[in-house]
Amino acid sequence: MTTPIRIIGIDPGLRRTGWGVIDVLGNSVRFVASGVVTSDGGDELAPRLVQLHDGLDAVHEHYGPVEAAVEHTFVNKDAGATLKLGQARGIALLVPARRGLLVAEYAPNAVKKAIVGAGHAEKIQIRMMVKVLMPKATFDTDDAADALAIALTHAHHRGVASGRIARAVAM
Repeated sequence: MTTPIRIIGIDPGLRRTGWGVIDVLGNSVRFVASGVVTSDGGDELAPRLVQLHDGLDAVHEHYGPVEAAVEHTFVNKDAGATLKLGQARGIALLVPARRGLLVAEYAPNAVKKAIVGAGHAEKIQIRMMVKVLMPKATFDTDDAADALAIALTHAHHRGVASGRIARAVAM
């Protein structure tokens, strides 16, 4: 394998959706870019979802990932907020799927465990470990750091999943 696999990690949010792009070649991981797509909090829900869609679509267009990973929705006590977050997550799933990418999904605790080693890690621990794992990574927000953590989690798990598929096909 001589061509790197470009992965985008997406941390969905209605106000801010974080994204992080990495290249993976064997066991080597290289930081490409990260950032946040924002929506105007003063707008109604539908235009905000369009803003998230268009922003993520532009990121996909510019960086050309071939695999995507999205974090599962965190359910909180406010049902309305959870529902809106779920709609933003729908956009995060839709954009790569419309481009023909397979989209992996990871629970927040699975990402934390893969990156920090504990399923209940704090945001600062995620930021620090992303910096340890990719010293050249730059990110200005927790959302972008989380998105890179999601991409790294997928890079780690994709080999396991493809090995299982290969073994199943061989049987």
